[in-house]
Amino acid sequence: MADRIQKVLAQTGMGSRREIEGWIKEGRVRVNSRTAKLGDSITSDDKVTVDSRLIRFKRNGPDAPRVLLYNKPEGRICSRKDPEGRPSVYEAMPKVVGSRWVAVGRLDLNSSGLMLFTTDGALANRLMHPSTEVHRVYSVRVLGDVTDEDIAQLKEGVELDDGPAYFDHITDGGGEGANHWYNVTLREGRQREVRRLWEHLGFRVSRLIRIQYGRAILPRDLRANKTRELAPNEVKKLYSSIKLDLPEHSVGGQKRGGRAPAKKSRSRSNPVKQSAKHIDTVELNPKKTKNSVYKGKSKPTVAGRGRR
Repeated sequence: MADRIQKVLAQTGMGSRREIEGWIKEGRVRVNSRTAKLGDSITSDDKVTVDSRLIRFKRNGPDAPRVLLYNKPEGRICSRKDPEGRPSVYEAMPKVVGSRWVAVGRLDLNSSGLMLFTTDGALANRLMHPSTEVHRVYSVRVLGDVTDEDIAQLKEGVELDDGPAYFDHITDGGGEGANHWYNVTLREGRQREVRRLWEHLGFRVSRLIRIQYGRAILPRDLRANKTRELAPNEVKKLYSSIKLDLPEHSVGGQKRGGRAPAKKSRSRSNPVKQSAKHIDTVELNPKKTKNSVYKGKSKPTVAGRGRR
């Protein structure tokens, strides 16, 4: 069955669909000895090369998509290679045969916390695409005297160099003295957006830890630079949460996957605003530890006003 070339290549785990579309525009992808174009459809019988490297498709269908939770430490870059020789997050990834890990979003060198990695480029693309508005939650230590007026302005929005930005939610995370912790939520992935929002009002972020990305949250017992793989039922819930069909794959001679199940309606009234959406999370065996990155009391997280 023929399908769009960028979709097929993304499903092999070569990269996100957006990355592959860029390769096609640059002329790096060829199909049957001709340069591929966006919108071309291919089958497993076509000869496809990327940068002259032949791509081999599995005749019995792709393997089940895999998703990893990774606790990124500070000091690691999110690129596969670095001219300066700095350590990469990919060095901590387990080996995968016939595919490769695709990062879902990035964290800068001085930030830490949750990153997702998957072998399904289509999943990575959907989780990162602005139209999906997947929320991100960060625990931020801020240097300075933050007033109620500052909090209100950050929630209302400020004008950055690349357009307006705001936090959907800000909750107090505790702390003493000049440094204070806040948990902030937004639904974009612009470069250094959390830091730039605080810096716009004259504050300095001394620590930034991502603790949640969509359904997935950082397990309290997952040590720095370690990974944990989501179980098949958790992967299924992740696909369902962003309304993406789970790819069909072969297991014991039978095909598994297909359309994500529709969510059941709840008759119980919502204690928050009816226009808001509850944020579902997946947490794997959470344990309280002395060095927990979670600050303050646990509160239900609610997605924001939907202005984007």
